[in-house]
Amino acid sequence: MEFGVGFQSHVDNSWRHTVLAEQMGFDQAWMVDSQLIASDVFVCLALAAHHTSRIRLGTGVAIAGTRLAPVTAHSIASINRLAPGRTFLGIGTGHTAMRIMGARPVKAKAFRDYLRVLRGLLQGEEVEHELNGEVRPIRFLDRELECLNLDDPVPIYVGANGPKALRAAGAYGDGRICAGNEPLGVLARNLDIIREGAAEPGREVTDDFHTAALTFACVMRPGETLASERVIDHVDSAVVSTLHYWYELYQEWGRDDFVSSRVRGVWEDYRTYVETTMPAERRHQMLHRGHCAFCPPEERRFITPDMIRIAGGLVGEPDEIVERIGQLAAAGLKEVTLLPPRAMMRENFREFAEQVMPRL
Repeated sequence: MEFGVGFQSHVDNSWRHTVLAEQMGFDQAWMVDSQLIASDVFVCLALAAHHTSRIRLGTGVAIAGTRLAPVTAHSIASINRLAPGRTFLGIGTGHTAMRIMGARPVKAKAFRDYLRVLRGLLQGEEVEHELNGEVRPIRFLDRELECLNLDDPVPIYVGANGPKALRAAGAYGDGRICAGNEPLGVLARNLDIIREGAAEPGREVTDDFHTAALTFACVMRPGETLASERVIDHVDSAVVSTLHYWYELYQEWGRDDFVSSRVRGVWEDYRTYVETTMPAERRHQMLHRGHCAFCPPEERRFITPDMIRIAGGLVGEPDEIVERIGQLAAAGLKEVTLLPPRAMMRENFREFAEQVMPRL
């Protein structure tokens, strides 16, 4: 099992967090890409590359809808020039980054084609690319200037939860990252869909296909419960982001039958709160406030023990967390990536690195 850290891209602090994670023994640092919330992710990765020597660096995840595929490819290949052989590209359709502009994530067909172009360019190939309704062959030029590094492979880790994105991950990706700690049966099923997707272009999902879960954790101390204030401090931003996501699905699908009965009361209270405090014409600006970095104070009341359980993090005493990670590893997961609230980041990483990682 490998271990990663994730955080909002911050031009002053992300490289410092990455240095700390490297010192603690983490394997990967994933930086969040969200243009109306965070600093530019590739600027932050460049700074981290300059200040580190071992930890692998990448986007967690870059957004297909906000950059052309050749732009994303050239940006990550530039980082690979600074951190040769330890650069990866996480790429997704843009749940938050697109929705905070009032737009939907990139559709499955367009995302699949985006991945095709990315993979070809990063492998130094010529690819067919559509721009403004016209299709033209493109490739990276003037390679002798050594502006980019395409010689050291840049693995593509696809953010995928739905079946079409999972098949695209199998067809064009080198790995997959999911949002949240999936139940074991769901994890196994999704890996089967990825294998089906790989078979379509004649690929095979081999043992080096990477599988990561962007999740949250809290190493509980003796006597603590899921209602303890310190525990809530460590998980609140991730748990409330689950409610943000549910509301987006509710708006899009016009139904909420996907919400567990265990948290139906919390969900209905949250939905009422959104619809009475966030004007419809500005809701896209307000819904994701604090996204995976902090919990707005007025939303902390929604962080209940059942919501923590449903959100699916790694919360428990060290033995419980170790056992759970062992189960995930047996089901096919290869990396656990922690995304704690910004204020708790150093403490969260340190406790996990000291009390959990050495046992795995």
